[in-house]
Amino acid sequence: MFILYNDAFLRESDCHLPLSDRAFQYNDGFFETAILVNGHIRFWEQHRERMREAAEALRLELPAYFQEPYLEDKLLQLARQQRAETYGRLKLKVWRAGAGLYTPQTSQVNWLASIVPATPASQQPLHIGICQNSHTYYTSLSHIKGPNAPLYVLAGLEKQAQQQDDMLLLDRNGQVAELISSNIFWVKENILYTPALSSGCVNGILRRNILAWCHSQSIKTQQVLLAPEQLRQADAVFAANVTGIRAIASINGSELSQNEAFVAQLRAGLQV
Repeated sequence: MFILYNDAFLRESDCHLPLSDRAFQYNDGFFETAILVNGHIRFWEQHRERMREAAEALRLELPAYFQEPYLEDKLLQLARQQRAETYGRLKLKVWRAGAGLYTPQTSQVNWLASIVPATPASQQPLHIGICQNSHTYYTSLSHIKGPNAPLYVLAGLEKQAQQQDDMLLLDRNGQVAELISSNIFWVKENILYTPALSSGCVNGILRRNILAWCHSQSIKTQQVLLAPEQLRQADAVFAANVTGIRAIASINGSELSQNEAFVAQLRAGLQV
Protein backbone atom coordinates (compact mmCIF):
# COMPACT_ATOMS: atom_id res chain seq x y z
CA MET A 1 0.00 0.00 0.00
CA PHE A 2 1.29 3.47 -0.92
CA ILE A 3 0.68 6.61 1.12
CA LEU A 4 1.55 10.28 0.81
CA TYR A 5 3.62 11.56 3.72
CA ASN A 6 4.59 15.24 3.63
CA ASP A 7 4.15 15.29 -0.15
CA ALA A 8 6.29 12.18 -0.79
CA PHE A 9 5.01 8.82 -2.00
CA LEU A 10 6.02 6.03 0.38
CA ARG A 11 5.17 2.44 0.98
CA GLU A 12 3.20 2.18 4.20
CA SER A 13 5.89 -0.08 5.67
CA ASP A 14 8.53 2.63 5.07
CA CYS A 15 6.75 5.31 7.11
CA HIS A 16 8.21 5.55 10.62
CA LEU A 17 7.10 8.20 13.09
CA PRO A 18 9.12 8.97 16.25
CA LEU A 19 7.60 8.45 19.69
CA SER A 20 7.91 12.20 20.26
CA ASP A 21 5.52 12.87 17.37
CA ARG A 22 2.72 15.17 18.56
CA ALA A 23 0.02 13.14 16.80
CA PHE A 24 0.87 10.30 19.19
CA GLN A 25 1.67 12.39 22.25
CA TYR A 26 -1.15 14.94 22.18
CA ASN A 27 -3.54 14.22 19.30
CA ASP A 28 -2.48 17.70 18.18
CA GLY A 29 -4.19 17.83 14.79
CA PHE A 30 -7.24 16.98 12.73
CA PHE A 31 -8.33 14.76 9.85
CA GLU A 32 -10.57 14.84 6.80
CA THR A 33 -12.37 11.91 5.19
CA ALA A 34 -13.43 12.27 1.57
CA ILE A 35 -14.88 10.08 -1.18
CA LEU A 36 -13.41 9.69 -4.68
CA VAL A 37 -15.83 8.95 -7.51
CA ASN A 38 -14.75 8.47 -11.14
CA GLY A 39 -11.47 10.31 -10.76
CA HIS A 40 -12.78 13.24 -8.72
CA ILE A 41 -12.73 14.02 -5.01
CA ARG A 42 -16.33 14.71 -4.12
CA PHE A 43 -16.91 18.12 -2.46
CA TRP A 44 -13.17 18.88 -2.53
CA GLU A 45 -13.60 22.65 -2.22
CA GLN A 46 -15.65 22.23 0.96
CA HIS A 47 -13.01 19.87 2.37
CA ARG A 48 -10.33 22.48 1.72
CA GLU A 49 -12.50 25.10 3.42
CA ARG A 50 -12.91 22.91 6.52
CA MET A 51 -9.16 22.23 6.61
CA ARG A 52 -8.57 25.99 6.66
CA GLU A 53 -11.06 26.31 9.53
CA ALA A 54 -9.42 23.45 11.45
CA ALA A 55 -5.95 24.88 10.98
CA GLU A 56 -7.11 28.27 12.22
CA ALA A 57 -8.79 26.73 15.28
CA LEU A 58 -5.65 24.73 16.16
CA ARG A 59 -3.26 27.54 15.15
CA LEU A 60 -1.55 25.41 12.54
CA GLU A 61 0.12 26.67 9.38
CA LEU A 62 -0.84 24.60 6.35
CA PRO A 63 1.55 24.34 3.38
CA ALA A 64 0.64 26.84 0.66
CA TYR A 65 -0.07 24.02 -1.80
CA PHE A 66 -3.01 22.86 0.34
CA GLN A 67 -4.99 25.66 -1.31
CA GLU A 68 -3.70 24.97 -4.82
CA PRO A 69 -4.66 22.37 -7.47
CA TYR A 70 -1.30 20.69 -6.77
CA LEU A 71 -2.56 18.83 -3.67
CA GLU A 72 -5.63 17.46 -5.41
CA ASP A 73 -3.45 16.28 -8.31
CA LYS A 74 -1.12 14.43 -5.92
CA LEU A 75 -4.06 12.80 -4.14
CA LEU A 76 -5.48 11.64 -7.47
CA GLN A 77 -2.08 10.18 -8.35
CA LEU A 78 -2.22 8.23 -5.10
CA ALA A 79 -5.73 7.05 -5.96
CA ARG A 80 -4.48 5.72 -9.29
CA GLN A 81 -1.63 3.88 -7.57
CA GLN A 82 -4.14 2.33 -5.16
CA ARG A 83 -6.62 1.52 -7.95
CA ALA A 84 -9.21 3.55 -6.09
CA GLU A 85 -10.11 6.07 -8.81
CA THR A 86 -13.56 4.64 -9.56
CA TYR A 87 -14.63 4.67 -5.92
CA GLY A 88 -12.30 5.19 -3.00
CA ARG A 89 -12.07 6.50 0.54
CA LEU A 90 -9.47 9.17 1.30
CA LYS A 91 -8.26 9.97 4.79
CA LEU A 92 -6.03 13.03 5.15
CA LYS A 93 -4.43 13.52 8.56
CA VAL A 94 -2.73 16.78 9.55
CA TRP A 95 -0.89 17.36 12.82
CA ARG A 96 1.60 19.76 14.40
CA ALA A 97 5.26 19.06 13.68
CA GLY A 98 8.06 19.21 16.25
CA ALA A 99 8.25 17.99 19.81
CA GLY A 100 7.69 19.92 23.02
CA LEU A 101 5.26 19.43 25.86
CA TYR A 102 1.80 21.02 25.84
CA THR A 103 3.37 24.25 24.61
CA PRO A 104 4.43 23.50 21.02
CA GLN A 105 7.64 24.53 19.33
CA THR A 106 6.15 25.34 15.93
CA SER A 107 2.96 25.88 13.96
CA GLN A 108 4.30 23.88 10.99
CA VAL A 109 2.58 20.57 10.20
CA ASN A 110 3.16 17.02 9.12
CA TRP A 111 0.51 15.35 7.01
CA LEU A 112 -0.32 11.89 5.72
CA ALA A 113 -2.88 10.75 3.15
CA SER A 114 -4.10 7.23 2.52
CA ILE A 115 -6.64 6.03 -0.02
CA VAL A 116 -8.29 2.61 -0.26
CA PRO A 117 -10.79 1.21 -2.76
CA ALA A 118 -14.32 1.21 -1.35
CA THR A 119 -17.91 0.53 -2.32
CA PRO A 120 -20.84 2.97 -2.12
CA ALA A 121 -22.50 3.03 1.29
CA SER A 122 -25.69 1.09 1.85
CA GLN A 123 -28.97 2.97 1.47
CA GLN A 124 -30.78 0.64 3.86
CA PRO A 125 -32.53 2.55 6.69
CA LEU A 126 -30.74 2.72 10.03
CA HIS A 127 -31.97 1.50 13.40
CA ILE A 128 -30.35 3.60 16.11
CA GLY A 129 -30.16 3.90 19.88
CA ILE A 130 -29.51 6.88 22.14
CA CYS A 131 -26.15 7.21 23.86
CA GLN A 132 -26.39 7.21 27.64
CA ASN A 133 -22.71 7.42 28.55
CA SER A 134 -21.34 9.89 25.98
CA HIS A 135 -22.45 13.48 25.32
CA THR A 136 -21.29 16.22 23.00
CA TYR A 137 -19.92 19.52 24.25
CA TYR A 138 -19.56 22.72 22.31
CA THR A 139 -16.00 24.07 22.15
CA SER A 140 -13.92 26.01 19.65
CA LEU A 141 -12.83 22.61 18.26
CA SER A 142 -16.08 20.62 18.29
CA HIS A 143 -16.97 21.54 14.69
CA ILE A 144 -13.86 19.82 13.23
CA LYS A 145 -12.86 16.16 13.04
CA GLY A 146 -10.15 14.67 15.20
CA PRO A 147 -9.71 16.47 18.53
CA ASN A 148 -12.79 14.81 20.09
CA ALA A 149 -12.33 11.31 18.62
CA PRO A 150 -12.48 9.42 21.99
CA LEU A 151 -16.09 10.61 22.40
CA TYR A 152 -17.09 8.76 19.24
CA VAL A 153 -15.03 5.69 20.17
CA LEU A 154 -17.01 5.39 23.41
CA ALA A 155 -20.26 5.86 21.49
CA GLY A 156 -19.13 3.10 19.12
CA LEU A 157 -18.64 0.75 22.04
CA GLU A 158 -22.14 1.57 23.28
CA LYS A 159 -23.50 0.91 19.77
CA GLN A 160 -21.78 -2.46 19.79
CA ALA A 161 -23.22 -3.35 23.20
CA GLN A 162 -26.75 -2.36 22.14
CA GLN A 163 -26.42 -4.03 18.70
CA GLN A 164 -27.62 -0.92 16.90
CA ASP A 165 -26.65 0.41 13.45
CA ASP A 166 -25.67 3.78 14.95
CA MET A 167 -26.15 5.90 18.05
CA LEU A 168 -27.72 9.30 18.59
CA LEU A 169 -25.53 11.58 20.68
CA LEU A 170 -27.17 14.28 22.79
CA ASP A 171 -25.55 17.39 24.19
CA ARG A 172 -25.18 17.88 27.94
CA ASN A 173 -28.71 19.34 28.08
CA GLY A 174 -30.25 16.26 26.47
CA GLN A 175 -30.76 17.88 23.05
CA VAL A 176 -30.12 16.20 19.69
CA ALA A 177 -26.55 16.69 18.41
CA GLU A 178 -25.43 14.05 15.87
CA LEU A 179 -24.71 10.39 15.20
CA ILE A 180 -21.31 8.73 15.62
CA SER A 181 -20.01 9.70 12.19
CA SER A 182 -22.96 11.50 10.61
CA ASN A 183 -25.04 14.61 11.01
CA ILE A 184 -28.76 14.13 11.59
CA PHE A 185 -31.69 15.88 9.88
CA TRP A 186 -35.44 15.70 10.08
CA VAL A 187 -38.32 17.11 8.06
CA LYS A 188 -41.58 18.37 9.52
CA GLU A 189 -44.25 20.34 7.68
CA ASN A 190 -41.88 21.04 4.78
CA ILE A 191 -39.14 22.51 6.99
CA LEU A 192 -35.73 20.82 7.25
CA TYR A 193 -34.22 20.77 10.73
CA THR A 194 -30.71 19.94 11.89
CA PRO A 195 -28.91 20.54 15.19
CA ALA A 196 -27.13 23.87 15.60
CA LEU A 197 -23.34 23.79 15.87
CA SER A 198 -23.75 24.94 19.47
CA SER A 199 -24.91 21.38 20.22
CA GLY A 200 -21.28 20.33 19.76
CA CYS A 201 -21.87 18.52 16.47
CA VAL A 202 -19.30 18.34 13.68
CA ASN A 203 -19.86 20.80 10.83
CA GLY A 204 -20.06 18.02 8.25
CA ILE A 205 -19.30 18.46 4.57
CA LEU A 206 -22.64 17.02 3.49
CA ARG A 207 -24.37 19.07 6.19
CA ARG A 208 -23.05 22.21 4.49
CA ASN A 209 -24.13 21.00 1.08
CA ILE A 210 -27.61 19.94 2.22
CA LEU A 211 -28.28 23.35 3.77
CA ALA A 212 -26.98 25.12 0.64
CA TRP A 213 -29.07 22.91 -1.66
CA CYS A 214 -32.22 23.54 0.39
CA HIS A 215 -31.56 27.28 0.16
CA SER A 216 -31.21 26.99 -3.63
CA GLN A 217 -34.55 25.15 -3.76
CA SER A 218 -36.32 27.63 -1.45
CA ILE A 219 -36.78 24.92 1.19
CA LYS A 220 -36.89 26.41 4.66
CA THR A 221 -34.22 25.21 7.10
CA GLN A 222 -33.72 25.68 10.83
CA GLN A 223 -30.65 24.90 12.93
CA VAL A 224 -32.06 24.08 16.34
CA LEU A 225 -31.57 22.72 19.85
CA LEU A 226 -34.42 20.29 20.48
CA ALA A 227 -35.12 17.15 22.51
CA PRO A 228 -35.09 13.74 20.77
CA GLU A 229 -38.88 13.48 21.19
CA GLN A 230 -39.11 15.88 18.22
CA LEU A 231 -37.71 13.18 15.94
CA ARG A 232 -40.68 10.92 16.65
CA GLN A 233 -43.03 13.64 15.42
CA ALA A 234 -41.14 14.26 12.16
CA ASP A 235 -42.22 13.28 8.66
CA ALA A 236 -38.74 11.93 7.88
CA VAL A 237 -35.45 11.51 9.76
CA PHE A 238 -32.14 10.78 8.07
CA ALA A 239 -28.38 10.69 8.57
CA ALA A 240 -25.82 12.22 6.22
CA ASN A 241 -22.05 12.20 5.83
CA VAL A 242 -19.63 12.21 2.89
CA THR A 243 -20.51 8.58 2.06
CA GLY A 244 -24.17 9.43 1.46
CA ILE A 245 -27.64 9.77 2.99
CA ARG A 246 -29.50 7.07 4.94
CA ALA A 247 -33.01 7.18 6.34
CA ILE A 248 -33.46 6.42 10.04
CA ALA A 249 -36.19 3.85 10.57
CA SER A 250 -36.30 3.61 14.36
CA ILE A 251 -34.91 4.94 17.64
CA ASN A 252 -34.63 2.46 20.49
CA GLY A 253 -37.08 0.22 18.64
CA SER A 254 -39.69 2.96 18.15
CA GLU A 255 -40.49 3.29 14.45
CA LEU A 256 -40.19 6.65 12.69
CA SER A 257 -42.03 8.04 9.68
CA GLN A 258 -40.09 7.96 6.42
CA ASN A 259 -40.70 10.48 3.65
CA GLU A 260 -38.79 8.53 1.02
CA ALA A 261 -39.60 11.06 -1.71
CA PHE A 262 -37.75 13.88 0.05
CA VAL A 263 -34.66 11.74 0.73
CA ALA A 264 -34.62 10.55 -2.89
CA GLN A 265 -34.91 14.16 -4.10
CA LEU A 266 -32.01 15.16 -1.86
CA ARG A 267 -29.79 12.31 -3.09
CA ALA A 268 -30.51 13.26 -6.70
CA GLY A 269 -29.91 16.95 -6.09
CA LEU A 270 -26.54 16.35 -4.41
CA GLN A 271 -25.59 13.32 -6.53
CA VAL A 272 -24.74 11.14 -3.53
